[in-house]
Amino acid sequence: MKSLLLLFGLYFISLTASAQKQYLYVATPGIRDYLGYGGHGILVFDINDNHRFVKRIPTQGLHPNGKPSNVKGIAVSIPLNSIYVSTLESLQRIDLTTEKVIWEKAFEGGCDRMSISPDGLTMYLPSLEKGFWNVVNCKTGEIIKKINVHKRAHNTIYGPSGNVVYMADIASPWLHIADTKTHTLVRKVGIFDSNIRPFTINSKETLVYVTVDSLLGFEVGDLKQGTKIAHVEVEGWEMGPVRRHGNPSHGIGLTPDEKEIWLCDGHNMRLHVFNATAPYQQLTTIPVQDMPGWVTFSIDGKYAYPSSGEVIETKTRKIILTLKDEFNNSVASEKMIEVQFDGNKAVRAGDQFGIGRKL
Repeated sequence: MKSLLLLFGLYFISLTASAQKQYLYVATPGIRDYLGYGGHGILVFDINDNHRFVKRIPTQGLHPNGKPSNVKGIAVSIPLNSIYVSTLESLQRIDLTTEKVIWEKAFEGGCDRMSISPDGLTMYLPSLEKGFWNVVNCKTGEIIKKINVHKRAHNTIYGPSGNVVYMADIASPWLHIADTKTHTLVRKVGIFDSNIRPFTINSKETLVYVTVDSLLGFEVGDLKQGTKIAHVEVEGWEMGPVRRHGNPSHGIGLTPDEKEIWLCDGHNMRLHVFNATAPYQQLTTIPVQDMPGWVTFSIDGKYAYPSSGEVIETKTRKIILTLKDEFNNSVASEKMIEVQFDGNKAVRAGDQFGIGRKL
């Protein structure tokens, strides 16, 4: 009898495990409008099966010239079972089970890299480098409120607490913070050495790690005190011209365990790895195949995903493979996110920004 119960238990565990799927969703064209990095659509890879290409989900998002429009951001709402893709002009909501476009809406001022609330119901959608953010209903796509910030709305992180949103205007050396109950600006953090580019935060929302214009390195801000507390430069490598973004370091991620900072270096085609606590020791450097402009991680922190297309094992810092599409072509994108499924229902999602998950 005990043997039968044991066998049943093992079968149940195996069945449950087999129902859990970990997929990496990669939106393309996710580097400008370049179709040579994976074509057009959302490419899905099975993380548990050596990042095997699974399928391509057709998307819309055509520029008025008839060509696929640049993808600007990607995010997921678990309660709505939907993945969202923003392009230069519009925002698409796609059902994760049927893979059908539920709606696509154009927004005045265009769309940039958005972020969704932990409850999956509200989105902060920056305009395309205009002076405002739109607060959007994730179900309907309707605008709840417009928030004027400065000049050039860009990267956005909805805090894990759900209480505030962090908004980087790339014409400002201040990180702006909005209250999600009133959708109004309540404070800012800085002043940083120059205008803020990609940034990330820890799970307690006490620290922010920012890249800024003209710096091969990063700076650290205290989110509670509202001040800059550290300036860190990459050692042993020189700044030089970059093909995209116009910035030495464009892309920064915090490992989910919050022990390391991974920093992009476009000119030298490298990822620089730092200890995430002061004095922010530079630990190593990883060469990649193309100019990295973004980096994020799997939810469990096992893998790092630079936008140059490699899959890197974070523990060993070894490149284990490069993403390939159904035609065996290399895939690269700055817009990717992990989604976990139980059967055909999404149950958990990562984040395109590589934020801390220590809590």
